Amino acid sequence: MLKRGARAPHFSLQASDGSVLRSADYLGKKLIVLYFYPKDDTPGCTVESCTFRDSYEQFVAAGAEVIGISADPVSSHRRFQDTHALPFMLASDADRRTARAYGVPEGPFGLAGRATFVIDRHGSVRDAFSSRFRVKRHVSRALDLVRRLASESPS
Repeated sequence: MLKRGARAPHFSLQASDGSVLRSADYLGKKLIVLYFYPKDDTPGCTVESCTFRDSYEQFVAAGAEVIGISADPVSSHRRFQDTHALPFMLASDADRRTARAYGVPEGPFGLAGRATFVIDRHGSVRDAFSSRFRVKRHVSRALDLVRRLASESPS
């Protein structure tokens, strides 16, 4: 898994709204909270995504964008997003190329793993966290760091 200080790999993925989501579009503009999760509509992934939803305005206020990524197709992401009123983009990494580039650990039963990365405006990984079961911790840890980074002057 990528470590703090590593350069975040660029990605270009189809988003839940049909657009192409490019990491390069955020460089120099926003912090990125990138969370990889195993599967739409599973209990842990739903809790994690809804916890990100419930804190989304705090992330935005601190200058960050939240992006969820799984191997599910865009049609599944749209349903998941609509069902749970998720205000952020979900992106499809069907071939798991992006997850592999970030070193996201494999989960059980051939599912992708769960990991969260906070990426600064310069494209550096400021934190990387992986835990299959502490799904709410992904959100609180990322939000704590984003708030600290927001207090730093952008350069």
